[in-house]
Amino acid sequence: MIKISTLFFITSLIIIATSCSFQKDGEWVNLFNGTDLTDWEANENKDAFKVVDGTIFCDGKRSHLFYKGDYKKGVFKNFEFKAMVKTLPSSNSGIVFHTQEQARGPLLVGYEVQINHSYEREGDFQELKKTGSIYGYRNVYFPTHNDEEWFELHFKVIENSVEVFVNGTKVNEYIQPDDPWRRKNDKYQKFNRGLIAIQCHDEFSKTYFKDIKIKVLPDAEKITPPTDKEWDTKITKLHHANFPVVDFHVHLKGGLKIEEVIENSMKLGINYGVAPNCGLHFPVTDDKSLYAYMDTVKSKPIFRGMQAEGREWISLFSPEAIAEFDYVFTDAMTWTDNEGHRMRLWMEDEVFIKNEEDFMNQLISKIESIISQEPIDIHVNPTFLPAVIADKYDELWTDERIDRFVKVLADNHVALEINSRYRIPSEKILRKAKEAGVKFSFGTNNVTSELGQLDYCFEMIEKLKLNYKDMFLPKPKGQKPVETKGLPKEITG
Repeated sequence: MIKISTLFFITSLIIIATSCSFQKDGEWVNLFNGTDLTDWEANENKDAFKVVDGTIFCDGKRSHLFYKGDYKKGVFKNFEFKAMVKTLPSSNSGIVFHTQEQARGPLLVGYEVQINHSYEREGDFQELKKTGSIYGYRNVYFPTHNDEEWFELHFKVIENSVEVFVNGTKVNEYIQPDDPWRRKNDKYQKFNRGLIAIQCHDEFSKTYFKDIKIKVLPDAEKITPPTDKEWDTKITKLHHANFPVVDFHVHLKGGLKIEEVIENSMKLGINYGVAPNCGLHFPVTDDKSLYAYMDTVKSKPIFRGMQAEGREWISLFSPEAIAEFDYVFTDAMTWTDNEGHRMRLWMEDEVFIKNEEDFMNQLISKIESIISQEPIDIHVNPTFLPAVIADKYDELWTDERIDRFVKVLADNHVALEINSRYRIPSEKILRKAKEAGVKFSFGTNNVTSELGQLDYCFEMIEKLKLNYKDMFLPKPKGQKPVETKGLPKEITG
């Protein structure tokens, strides 16, 4: 028989060993016991956080819940963090790291990893940043999960960098340069060391957390930023202003692979929309090939766009299949003239122009019929003219034609692409479109593996004083043009 004193001694050893193992660096450590908020402390509205069915439930007025446990005294520098998260519709939350205790208000120290699938907020400010954003510094504008479904949020912090993963897919990365640009009030939003806090944004933002874990990592060398400070400052200012820096017009051409697009996104801080060419004699030509394509990109950290080719596309795909895409765009570069010539305006030997004025009159009429009848989100390659008359752009795009062009866009709520490859439309046309309330998108329309940096688009941001309210973002399911407008039987005019 084992003596009680001996049993007590063995039990004590087990407890000590377990405790030491529990707090060992390089191993996952649970921060939430699943039964109560031991080791956690809320600030301004303590009743915003409750334990419900083994989860931390955020439901109440703005508040933050800080981890204050014995493990590292809650202060972390290099680490990995994981949690299972579930949002309800219109939820807004986040995990703030390298922060400090604060009695009230938005936390002024550290970075926030945003959690938001469908929250937009009514009023003057519309929240656009989606789950996986490093809030205000490298934003994600594409959806990374669904409401009412558990997903894994995982991020890794090493010295001056953070990588964010959703359900195992890397969706974001930020490498902070030395002496980064910051507004005066945000000077403490930098990598350092500090507490971890869960955010409850408001009483409408109901969010669940469970399986909250952390793994402490050793000190390491700083990572060299992939861009120079000038670019980092430019892109950070836009992200901080809630400006959706998205190139919606990217093709996997010239040997460009989806992995390279994603790598470029992480490097430059630009979100991308990748679109196959969909239409007669193109790679995606029916529902079967459309769904096959979607299977290859559905889990990628991008927007999924559809380039609708030619005027025949409306007869090749079902509305249900088209609605699988985040957005649809087309141009007026392929059409049939009054004499039966099917023209592709970028192909010199397929362009037939007997009379320039007659050609322009046909072109603006075609643009009006396309925009008014086809269920599209964006008109791309806008105001493009064939090479043979391109040098007369300002002469041929008369005020009357510009007004017609802008009106059909505004009347049909179709966004206008600012095309960086062709540097079109002109500043004059863009100004008129802005005055009419037309939304804008950015696009490169690459034909090689080089994506560029949206130079013309950035020029127009400055010249037109564009802000986030001027910019297009895809509509949610149920509100897409193909769902509200349907497909026409044929294009008339």
